[in-house]
Amino acid sequence: MSSRHMSRQAAVQVLFEWDFNGRSQDLAEVSSAILQDYQGKVVEENFVSALAVGVKENLEKIDDTISVYATEFPVEQIPVLDKTILRIGIYELMILKDVPPKVAIDEAVELAKSFGGDSSGKFISGVLGKIYDQHFKDSVT
Repeated sequence: MSSRHMSRQAAVQVLFEWDFNGRSQDLAEVSSAILQDYQGKVVEENFVSALAVGVKENLEKIDDTISVYATEFPVEQIPVLDKTILRIGIYELMILKDVPPKVAIDEAVELAKSFGGDSSGKFISGVLGKIYDQHFKDSVT
């Protein structure tokens, strides 16, 4: 398993805990606690932090994007875990842009299959696929 994939898993856990607890905790403290569980594993702590902080700082923009592309599900009704993975995927796809779009989508779908429910992977794939089709399909392979 790549260090980036493992780092995304850690970021999912950080953001899930932060959001699940009403976003009242300090994100750095949550991250520090989660990363203790990853000691001895190949995790890029700076990448975990960049994802967590990036999602937090762009939360309104990301949630607006979810509202546009997941019209059948109001953001507040999407399960916290699926929403967390979707937020990371959108952040990487639309804001961070340091990996190819298809890699960002594939990583998010894999996280959904690993952590989410039976339909999580399809849901994440569907939403990110719509974003890809509208913003990247003609410009990136």
